[in-house]
Amino acid sequence: MTAFYRQSGSMMSDRKSLSSLADEFGTPLYVYNRGAIEHAWQEFETALQGHRHLICYAVKANSNLAILNILARLGSGFDIVSVGELRRVLAAGGQADRIVFSGVGKSAAEMAAGLEAGIRCFNVESDAELDRLAEVAAAHGVVAPVSLRINPDVDAQTHPYISTGLKENKFGIGMSHAMDSYRRGAEHASLAIKGIDCHIGSQLTRLSPYADAVALLIDMVDRLADEGIRLSHLDVGGGQGIAYSEDEASLDIGAWADCVIQGIGDRDLEIMVEPGRYVVGQAGVLLTRVEYLKNNEDRHFAVVDAAMNDLIRPALYSAWQAIEEVETLPRESQVYDVVGPICESADFLGKQRSLAIAQDDLLCVRSAGAYAAVMSSNYNTRARAAEVMVDGDDAHLVRARENIEDLFANEYLLP
Repeated sequence: MTAFYRQSGSMMSDRKSLSSLADEFGTPLYVYNRGAIEHAWQEFETALQGHRHLICYAVKANSNLAILNILARLGSGFDIVSVGELRRVLAAGGQADRIVFSGVGKSAAEMAAGLEAGIRCFNVESDAELDRLAEVAAAHGVVAPVSLRINPDVDAQTHPYISTGLKENKFGIGMSHAMDSYRRGAEHASLAIKGIDCHIGSQLTRLSPYADAVALLIDMVDRLADEGIRLSHLDVGGGQGIAYSEDEASLDIGAWADCVIQGIGDRDLEIMVEPGRYVVGQAGVLLTRVEYLKNNEDRHFAVVDAAMNDLIRPALYSAWQAIEEVETLPRESQVYDVVGPICESADFLGKQRSLAIAQDDLLCVRSAGAYAAVMSSNYNTRARAAEVMVDGDDAHLVRARENIEDLFANEYLLP
């Protein structure tokens, strides 16, 4: 589904022009498309039909309440990594028994909150966490449902900051120790061993890393069954990639599902999956206005009102995202570095982009629905951008622009 398209030279989302949204809500502005979010989630639902499954949207990709509510209405589960995300999901109408709690550093208080809410499962990542969860569950007089996250040492061939399945990464329990961890968990009366989990990295567009990981996990499932530890689900994590440029291709979700199902074979295992970027990435854009055009000898800069505090992916990951004019006008094009007003050389949205623009024009940063607004900050005491959801003829404000005075309302002068 194409969430954003051109009509008579103007960029549109459904029946709303992006220019009209910028005029109404100001810039920088995040714009999301409801239909695109629903369509991407349904791709997983369709691909996994006929096999027991639970799609758990990875809240860290974009935790806006409106997005969570859209997915909750579809019957989605949720993958969380903090008590804050737990509270967001519940506030948005998500069901606790469809929540899995991931993350390497869960506190005792977070474990207690998950148990009190009645979540579906804890994805445990170390023996120390396993023991702590057993203690917390025993203290609350309940049995905690547990899946162990295994680090299969599979190279996802992605950016090192979003690779999570190698033994050098902090995530998961190593293959050589995993059997002992399962035995250890089975000995705790306050734990119920339910599944096996892995997440090998983010922005994966090839099937082979998934196939390799599933094969390794299935071998462990069989060995555990031989010891009397029978698992009920296989959580294959997330990481399904999208196309940020014309040279890239998104992961084929139908082929991905076939790969996982074939790997499981005739074993009675529910499939869990934790997509984030794939569901929301292409469903969002960032709108920004050109403040100045500046030349430094042979280098040309488009200085815009969005900055690395609004979109940190280019600075953090050297990420590339398409940048386009919102309105195509008969102007001569020039190659620009698109930069923000923050006092850092890393403050750029894109470098060496061919654009036909003038001062006050609008630019659109594509593929900005995931790991964008959710990673924004107040660096340089900048208010975070507003967020809008387009749904047909309507545009709903789903996060108001921050008020600058509120940014330091909880700070105090010395007496």
